Amino acid sequence: MGCFLGSGWFCILMVSVSVKAQQMSSTKDHKPECLGNIVRLHVAAVLGNVNSIVNDSKVIELTPNLAAQCGFRYKFDRMGNAMLFASLLNCLAQSKDDKTLNLATQLRLHGKLMPVDYTCSYTWASREILCDDVYMEASGRIPKGGSLLPQAAASGYKMSKVVFSPSNKALRVDEVQRKGYAIANTPTRLVLRSPHGKEETYLQNVSSVDMTLVSLFFIAGSVTFTPELITWYLPRHIDPLFSSDAFTMLELYMGIDGKRLDKQEMAARKYSVSLMEVHVIVKIPVGAVGGYYKSHVQDNQYFSTYAIEPMLELLWIEEDSHEDTRYKVLFPITTPPVARPLLQALVFKLGTFNLDVELVNVTLSTGVLTVAECNARGFNVQEEMSEDNLSKSFSMAVPFMDPAVFHENRPEQGVTSFTLHLIYGLVVLPENMAFSHSASVNAILMNVVPHSISGVCDQENFYITVNYGNQAPLFEVMVGGWLLTAELAEQYVTEGESRITLTVPFSAPQTVFESIHASAVRSRLSVALLNPFTNVTMKDFTLGCTFHKRLTECFSNGTMTALAVKVESTPSLNPGQLTLTDRSCGPDYSDDRFAYFSFNVNSCGTTRKFIDDLILYENEISLPDKLKVKTASGLDDDYHLTVSCYYMINNTQSLAYHRKPCNNEPSAKTESQLLVVMRIATDASYKTFHQVEEYPVVRYLRQPLHIEVELTRSTDPEVELVLDHCWATLDKDRNSKPRWNLIIKGCEYPEDPYRVVFNTVVADSRVLYPSHFKRFEVHIAAFTGDVDELTDKIFVHCDVFICDPSSPVKGQCSGQCVNQNNSKRGQRQVKSTAEEPRLYISSGVIFLA
Repeated sequence: MGCFLGSGWFCILMVSVSVKAQQMSSTKDHKPECLGNIVRLHVAAVLGNVNSIVNDSKVIELTPNLAAQCGFRYKFDRMGNAMLFASLLNCLAQSKDDKTLNLATQLRLHGKLMPVDYTCSYTWASREILCDDVYMEASGRIPKGGSLLPQAAASGYKMSKVVFSPSNKALRVDEVQRKGYAIANTPTRLVLRSPHGKEETYLQNVSSVDMTLVSLFFIAGSVTFTPELITWYLPRHIDPLFSSDAFTMLELYMGIDGKRLDKQEMAARKYSVSLMEVHVIVKIPVGAVGGYYKSHVQDNQYFSTYAIEPMLELLWIEEDSHEDTRYKVLFPITTPPVARPLLQALVFKLGTFNLDVELVNVTLSTGVLTVAECNARGFNVQEEMSEDNLSKSFSMAVPFMDPAVFHENRPEQGVTSFTLHLIYGLVVLPENMAFSHSASVNAILMNVVPHSISGVCDQENFYITVNYGNQAPLFEVMVGGWLLTAELAEQYVTEGESRITLTVPFSAPQTVFESIHASAVRSRLSVALLNPFTNVTMKDFTLGCTFHKRLTECFSNGTMTALAVKVESTPSLNPGQLTLTDRSCGPDYSDDRFAYFSFNVNSCGTTRKFIDDLILYENEISLPDKLKVKTASGLDDDYHLTVSCYYMINNTQSLAYHRKPCNNEPSAKTESQLLVVMRIATDASYKTFHQVEEYPVVRYLRQPLHIEVELTRSTDPEVELVLDHCWATLDKDRNSKPRWNLIIKGCEYPEDPYRVVFNTVVADSRVLYPSHFKRFEVHIAAFTGDVDELTDKIFVHCDVFICDPSSPVKGQCSGQCVNQNNSKRGQRQVKSTAEEPRLYISSGVIFLA
């Protein structure tokens, strides 16, 4: 990817920077700071917005579009204080060698001129990208020996056009500039800057994160919220920025408002940044230092949000090109509005007064209190200055439950009246002339606090909270159109004193899939409270969230897997009828909501396309034309899902080969096809199980793992399933090391301090033949014996026998141990006269947390 420049081409990616601030002019109202490849300037609230720049007696009106194109951006905090950010390569900066950059100009703010004079030293990386809130900027080294812009010297390289990817749209330099882009060269670098929202801007999903791109610029934005925590995801491997997978991460910094934070500062603020396999993950507590709360009013209700602007700065080097790349993102985040209760106290306002008036005491029905005694009692007495600092007032909030507040309950009206009488004692300084002011306030509150519903999501579940208010929970709960029965409540509900919390997986049957993408699913859950006597809806709530899930996987052996999900726009779709482009290629597994495909890139109508050093394989999951159904609007109830995989054309993979002798050759023959499956139950009841799309399953070290093994496709009640050996590994390869033995020759492994527990299987509506099932529990702590080798993935494998209990012949089919003390077990034998038939199965991956 790159912009073609005359006879040569230049690939714009990222850069690295280290800045040292020189002696700068500063005033009371502004303090320029050199922060890497940006400059930050604080502007007092009294000055307000930056209207224009006065440069060499020329006035430049700084409109939002021009500011973004030029490399300027300013923001305001809750008190109206402005903070101006400028790229070190902004359109007014001056430099002879790019090692030292300076700017001397004046900002005009509401008629007032503010001088700005700074000099910053900076060491650039080979490639650099700066992603700001209003613009994206990239720069890279110019090849030695020439300049790139037509207005520069005639010698050397010339640039006449810019090519935007992926459309390959070529524009002349003057056309690019007229469209609002900034393109220029410094003595050693080419700079391209794009405001957000331009015509050539497009979205691309990178490692489950939606990123905004123009040519080769990026701004990352994948954020999840809980009431207590903000989580920001940034891809670790931003595919369009890499020429190969061989790269080394050199630096990783987090900051706030463009300024880096050290480990001690982050720990004090309880920030965290983690470099994971796929993402860089930043976690910020809601309300932490560095951000601020902002008030909002909607429909006469008070709300508040929390805003903060974190920064991530990454530096890596690629082994092939030996070029370093710095990538800096300033990413403003604002939490969703949260309703705040207004009436918690009786609020008094007194004023305005001149600055020489002081509040001395307050007289209540219970006595006289000084200001300090009032605050110690929880009255929150505050002195508030006017905007011009020429006058002041006083405020006080007295809790409803204070003894000085008179309560009058009016049950016939369903309200309670709260009344407080008081006298303010004031004094004029320096004469100490005393005077007083009497006041009273009355508030009426409804006794009924209605039920309410709220909810949030993480990357696995919906969390819905139903608050009872101060009423008895006389209602029925509908979850996604399903009545919340006792059995369903056992799966989802956690009860509190005055509320219940529903924890519902994003793929639960009660959810609705709104849309799907290559690596994300948009799911929705509706909850309603019904009057149990009239069946009228008392309260309803709907929550939709995007869950980042990898629906398509690409394997190095040329195999692709894809999961197709039924969305609400295709209500009559039967996923089992979906096919790939080749209509003979159907799903390997399907139910009423999902279809799972596994195929080779050279099969099933998969197309191949060469893009630079990559091969793109694409296929489409759709419904055959003959199965499409006309909807009421006359349109086809259609379904199309494109799945794709990229492979490097020239790539080397290391492969190891090890011989292992076979201890015995399987010789048993059976006349029918039998299938043994292993599944993981959600709890000890073995009533519900994790589905294919839910793997990997997450378990904490203190939790047990409930495993069920079933013999399917057999209706012979005399046949019994016996577990021979079961073990766990850190890899899909069942023969890999290390290995944790769980079951040895049908019994729990005696050397394991956390022994397997076998669970009895009884017949029910699902279990017709208990002898076809085996259930056991494994404590996750059993895998922590060698902590050095433990990773976050565990794979469980089993060898089993299919036995005939009516045969008296001894052998491996002599029965399943219940515990190690049972030396005599029932006789079990296979129906074949040869050795017992042995089957091999493995479970899905389990994540340890």
